[in-house]
Amino acid sequence: MSGGGIRESRRRGASPRTRGRATGVEKHLRTLFKPTPARIALGVFTLLIGVFTALLSLPAATVGDERTALTDALFTAVSAICVTGLVTVETGIHWSTFGLTVIMIAMKLGGLGLMTVASLLSLSVMHRLGLAQRVITAQETRAERLAEVGGVLRIILITSTAFEVATFVALAPYMVITEHGIGESLFLGLFYAISAFNNAGFVPEAVGTAQYLGDPFFSIPIGLAVLVGSLGFPVILVVVRKLRTPRRWSLHAKLTLTTTALLLGLGFMGYLAMEWSNPATLGSQGLGTKVLGAGFASVMPRSGGFATLDVSQMTAESRLLTNLLMFIGGGSGSTAGGIRVTTFALLMLSIWAEIRGNPEVEAFGRRIPHETIRQAIGVLVMSATVVFLATFLLLRMTPYTLDATLFEALSAFGTVGLSTGI
Repeated sequence: MSGGGIRESRRRGASPRTRGRATGVEKHLRTLFKPTPARIALGVFTLLIGVFTALLSLPAATVGDERTALTDALFTAVSAICVTGLVTVETGIHWSTFGLTVIMIAMKLGGLGLMTVASLLSLSVMHRLGLAQRVITAQETRAERLAEVGGVLRIILITSTAFEVATFVALAPYMVITEHGIGESLFLGLFYAISAFNNAGFVPEAVGTAQYLGDPFFSIPIGLAVLVGSLGFPVILVVVRKLRTPRRWSLHAKLTLTTTALLLGLGFMGYLAMEWSNPATLGSQGLGTKVLGAGFASVMPRSGGFATLDVSQMTAESRLLTNLLMFIGGGSGSTAGGIRVTTFALLMLSIWAEIRGNPEVEAFGRRIPHETIRQAIGVLVMSATVVFLATFLLLRMTPYTLDATLFEALSAFGTVGLSTGI
């Protein structure tokens, strides 16, 4: 009787080892599915992709009221949310006004950043941010104190919208002058403004942007919007707050602005020299068009993606220069991609310090921690690995050459959107 009771109790209960194993599994599952800010952001990211894919799959999203293939709708949704600009269908021909509006909203949300959007939703719904969310958002926005995060997020939204409105105001009247209808001009101006500032590179016109080669009324507003958007909100906030006292700008802002200026100069001189005599691009153009075309081309690899020059007709040297600029990308916390200009600057400073035999890496009189240098090296190695794997897979799956596949892989990695047309 007692033996049966013992066996029955053992049968009903679990051994200590089994209970320990079960407890460990439950703990692991709880840790795996714990709603951290990073997982929330990933969830929001996935949700947005699903929503915009569904919207772009609707018949109303296309000009011919036909359903877009799921792969094309998914690719376009990801490209818009990630503000990349690469497309599998012609944006200005395939999508209707409704479809273009969906893409425009996706670009706006993607440009603000998923963590920013999640934090703003948290603020609007709960009127507060959790500590973990504040820490991560503070890192992303470079807020000086955690208490400033809520205000910084509002400033980001206001500032980005203000720049987009300014670009819209500059473009819309010009669209009217160039024989577009008033309604069409307002829509094109708004679309270009959002696409430019958020470095998305989507073009709503069927003829593309080659028609604006050497046109200052288009090239200058678009170029400025792309450039400001690629600097990053941390830099914009520092410059706006301390415009009259550049000495008080943060080291991050100084590095970003200085390196960006050097890269713009390098790109401008490179494109001007290498495309000067190219009959397919700038060879037959006047001096003003050559200067403006080279300047516009030097800004776009930041992550802009617009092109007034046919990339496929550029010289091999120009495409190689574009590869380098796309890999570097824009500023941290910006709408641009790439390894970021600050990472590139730190790597160059580290190499210079090694050449001079200095044990410490310094910039603007301040020592850079060794941990920061290690992080920069890690970013470089991981990024190069991603580009290598993507290029390798493209070479295996397509008939295209290394030159073309490497360009497309770097364009996608840097969320640029420039393409050779393959």
